Amino acid sequence: VYLKDIAEVYEDYISPRETIVRMNGQPAMGLHISLKDGANIVQLGVEVDKVLKDYNQTLPVGILAKRIASQDDSVSTSVMDFQSNLIQSVVIVLAVMLMFLGLRTGIVVASLIPTAIIMAIFLMNVFNIGLNQVSLAALIMALGMLVDNAIVMAESMMVKMERGEKALDAAINSSKELMVPLLTSTLTTSAAFLSFFIAESVMGEIMGPLFSVITITLLSSWMMALTIVPMLAILIIKVKAKPENQKPGFFDRLIVYYKRLIVWGLRRPALVLIVVLSALGISLVGMTQLGFVFMPDSDRNLVTVDLILPTGTSLETTTAQVTALERFLADSLLVNENRERGVQDWSSFIGEGPKSYDLGYQPGQKQTSYAHLLVNTSDGEDNQLVIDQINAFAFFNLPDAKVTVKRLGSGGGASVPIQIRISGPDADQLTRIAADTKDQLRIVAGTSNVDDDWGPKIKKVYVDINPAKLSYNGLTNQDVALSSYTTLSGYTVGEYREDEDNIPISMRTEGSLDVAYEDLEGLNIYSQRNGKTVPMAQVADISVDWQLAKIIRRNLTRTITVESQLLEGYTSGEVTGPMTEWLDAQLAEWGPGYSYELGGDAEASGDAMGAVIAKLPMSFFIIILLLVMQFNSLRKSSIVLLAVPFGIIGVVGGLLLTDTNLSFTGFLGIISLAGIVINNAIVLIDRIQLELDENQRTPYDAILSAAQERFRPILLTTFTTSLGLIPLWLGGGAMWEPLAIGIIFGLLFATVITLLLVPVLYRLFYRVKIESV
Repeated sequence: VYLKDIAEVYEDYISPRETIVRMNGQPAMGLHISLKDGANIVQLGVEVDKVLKDYNQTLPVGILAKRIASQDDSVSTSVMDFQSNLIQSVVIVLAVMLMFLGLRTGIVVASLIPTAIIMAIFLMNVFNIGLNQVSLAALIMALGMLVDNAIVMAESMMVKMERGEKALDAAINSSKELMVPLLTSTLTTSAAFLSFFIAESVMGEIMGPLFSVITITLLSSWMMALTIVPMLAILIIKVKAKPENQKPGFFDRLIVYYKRLIVWGLRRPALVLIVVLSALGISLVGMTQLGFVFMPDSDRNLVTVDLILPTGTSLETTTAQVTALERFLADSLLVNENRERGVQDWSSFIGEGPKSYDLGYQPGQKQTSYAHLLVNTSDGEDNQLVIDQINAFAFFNLPDAKVTVKRLGSGGGASVPIQIRISGPDADQLTRIAADTKDQLRIVAGTSNVDDDWGPKIKKVYVDINPAKLSYNGLTNQDVALSSYTTLSGYTVGEYREDEDNIPISMRTEGSLDVAYEDLEGLNIYSQRNGKTVPMAQVADISVDWQLAKIIRRNLTRTITVESQLLEGYTSGEVTGPMTEWLDAQLAEWGPGYSYELGGDAEASGDAMGAVIAKLPMSFFIIILLLVMQFNSLRKSSIVLLAVPFGIIGVVGGLLLTDTNLSFTGFLGIISLAGIVINNAIVLIDRIQLELDENQRTPYDAILSAAQERFRPILLTTFTTSLGLIPLWLGGGAMWEPLAIGIIFGLLFATVITLLLVPVLYRLFYRVKIESV
């Protein structure tokens, strides 16, 4: 039996408890395929396409089997895009190395990139970490950081070789000297991401691989920097005496200016602190001006439509509304020879939504007044066009329906961006409060489809049974209930099992579908005790009243949720801000026992960010422990940690400059930036100590010498990390753009912090006296 034939049979004998599935307005039946753990979704999609191609060749004309929604296409496209971004980042970093370090040194440092990435991918396979958007983004983020180890190692060897050491001795001594500092900086950088890995939330599960991949990649870089880099440096790098008339290089000229700056800063530490603290204060104020989008919507070429009619609406009425919408899609939006942008195809699910086909979708409650449409658009950029057209049609042609048209949400985000839950003891008072809240919400700019989850009041037939008349006629309440149910809805007397499906067998009074309100008084009540039938009018009074369709409780308390979608270009924070002020002002007028709380994006972001922030103390403790183990000094550890907060100055400035909203990934960028700042500060302070111990310099001279010694490695790390993230900024989509921008601009300013503020703090903490230069 063909799928279409089965669907037509079900449509002919449909009952209010059944559901209808259609494809482009034609009867259809759907198949849902889940993925086993460890399976390859892209390979599964290829196999399914092959099966469908063979199957369609056997079907008669007019019958078609096809995929209506599948994640393998979007996953494959995303992974390919990120692989392209990764390749671009590798090329950029290699070019930077060769440009600023010269051919020989550039080749040695650049050799770390492919070896570390190959080792990291091998270890990812060992630990069963697959390639996806998160793991590939982690590789791109780690790309600029991993070359830092090679740069520091190569620089150290070149300095020692210039002092007369043999290449082998320079390699061995540099490896001994830098092994522990580089390991500490690597572990502190990865520890910054630990809170995302252990966070007990959905976003923790999604973003957790960042910690794993970055840790594996940086540890691979550390191992390669102690083995491959020294070996190649011995073979390739040749240190020659510089000719007296040789023109200074790019970094040589920069170091001259940097030395003047550092001397100026060490002589005026108070002024440096005032400027930096003022910049931090301005950035904190600027952060309040940033829009916040917890997780951006998916950019898949897919739009969903939820159509909800008043509770109790028949399936036939819902089907008619969906049919009108489908007719509009076919006539005005379907892609054809004359229309290049619009709808490719669509599927309708009436009575019950499909099983979850994406992390951003959750099926609605099964009811006859509900329908879900899954609309495939011509391109992700055309989603807004389709959304606007469907919204306009629904507004003018489906006045009784609550129609919500939106993109798929991202995993971990809220299904409805704006939710206000109002709780209290009295249902009527809650509906009045909700009505006022909806009126106020409609005034706020950026809101659309404002509604609540209780819905409007509906007409209900109220049957007031007279116990005396009921007993006189030999009837019971159960007799009234069974007779009414059999006539109006159908009484289930058994089930028919067909393969894996259980089909209910219902007994219904003949002509029950045509029963009107005025016929209810004549409805016969059958007595199970004596077999007599009595009209309803003899035992009960029937009336009609407007009553609430449903009352929802949350934590055992009546709770009505006011909901709203957002217009294009608006964020949830722009709506919840003024609404919170209004709600706080109204709270006193509601009376005792009534309260409100925010749901939607505000709740989702609070839960996700709260789960990460709750684990940050553990990351902080591990970083402190590593710093104390490295330096055996609280003062040096404090200097490193005090430099961390100032990185936020560049993050806020970059987001404001590019007019980009802060998001969960932007918050992730701030955390990762802290790891990079700590990394650079460790290497610089370790070099100061080395100058004091081995070269017997004075404290002031040691600061100047170490700062100039680490100037090129730190600056190159900034260049490679920032430039390597440009492909993620331009091609990572709305999800990864805030992260890339935050790290790029944040790192540019963090470099100034490391190269200027850290020496100044060291001078203040150790009371270093200024010497004439």
